[in-house]
Amino acid sequence: MYIQQLYTGCLSEAAYFIESNGEAAVIDPLRDIEAYLQLAAERKATIKYIFETHFHADFVSGHIDLASATGAPIIYGPDTKANFPVHVSKDGEQFKLGDITIEVLHTPGHTLESTCYLLKDEKGKDHAVFTGDTLFVGDVGRPDLSQQGEVLTMQDLAGMLYESLRQKIVPLADDVIVYPAHGAGSSCGKNLGPNTYSTIGDEKETNYALLAKSKEEFIKAVTDGLATPPLYFPINAEINKTGYESLDAVLEKGLHALDIEAFKAAMQRDDVVILDTRNADIFTQGFVPGSIFIGLEGRFAEWAGSLLPFDKDLLLVTEPGTERETVVRLARVGFERFAGYLEGSFDTWKNSGETVDLIIDVEPDELAMDLPFDDRIVVVDVRKEPEFVEGHVAGAVNIPLSDLTDPGSMANIDDNDNLYVHCGGGYRSVIACSMMKRQGIHNLRNIAGGWAKIVEEDRIEREKSKEVLN
Repeated sequence: MYIQQLYTGCLSEAAYFIESNGEAAVIDPLRDIEAYLQLAAERKATIKYIFETHFHADFVSGHIDLASATGAPIIYGPDTKANFPVHVSKDGEQFKLGDITIEVLHTPGHTLESTCYLLKDEKGKDHAVFTGDTLFVGDVGRPDLSQQGEVLTMQDLAGMLYESLRQKIVPLADDVIVYPAHGAGSSCGKNLGPNTYSTIGDEKETNYALLAKSKEEFIKAVTDGLATPPLYFPINAEINKTGYESLDAVLEKGLHALDIEAFKAAMQRDDVVILDTRNADIFTQGFVPGSIFIGLEGRFAEWAGSLLPFDKDLLLVTEPGTERETVVRLARVGFERFAGYLEGSFDTWKNSGETVDLIIDVEPDELAMDLPFDDRIVVVDVRKEPEFVEGHVAGAVNIPLSDLTDPGSMANIDDNDNLYVHCGGGYRSVIACSMMKRQGIHNLRNIAGGWAKIVEEDRIEREKSKEVLN
């Protein structure tokens, strides 16, 4: 028996490859399926099954492309309704894989079709459970993602999740390994731990949700303090349910090189957004005016899904050689519309004598020197509200990055204000500055290093009382 977790950091997503005696299964594959096909080839195995734990909201699964490439059936749990061929399994149904068995455990709560898969080893002993978004390390799946057509409250789904965990998961032996679909940083829960796997015993001892003494206490614990889910979640869930264009077709559109004249012509279209994926420190030194920055070095796909429109074509500026990676990572969260990329990257634009925009980076010590003498300074903190509450520059206003998609988010900012923008470490603030500039706000500076560097500057007064810009 062989199990490999394939973890994708920028999405905090875990897929799984399981093999026994020449037969393999893949659980929750990403849209780009090469890694699974390569593993199967290396292990001289045939992919027999594709298991899906639920209709994912935070990424587009590779189930359809993988089924097309291998002929393996796509298996979902009970209550699944999809617009493409799937095997809707029964609760307790078992699938033989070489010398091992995978058993279906229907666990509704995160979604109605949510299902865990219990792996029994060659001797029939429970070895591991693949829990999808039902159970994480230190957390459980959020119960507020009721899909279109479902008349269910998050309290309803939380109650279902409680029963699923108590009836199907908690009774498993303490040494059964827990393999979830996500790790820390995922928006599919609110308190995911740093590890990407655990055991039933450890979760029963440490997971706040499993420590709840009653159903009512559980519902309150898992629903209190839930942040609003990213805007792209329902879009991705619907794509996973209805089907999608093949990744090869998406790559063909995205990997269309444009010379400077073709790029400039595409810029004039109303249905185009320029996306620059170079590193933040390179982007701030010069970029095509009107570009939105989301660098590949951060949580790229998640922020792209949260901030970019799905009904416009993306016109790309990338580091040379990263064009394919950019398109693949965008496709993972459902982007399929592309106008192509600028051949030669930003150097082509600059060397053609076109107008260049830039973002001024400043160190926290410069802010410390300017604050006492400039009453027009406004410190804009684009971190999430809970981060802001824990500590911020005295008098700063909080506009979370995800709110910048709303044109009214900057309504209370005066044109004469001198804006100093920061986040936690410097990545999100560059995104924010690019979006503000696109809205016509240019009197701004990016605080390099963000909050991590600000706290090292003793001359900048800090506080914990919350003041949110309305």
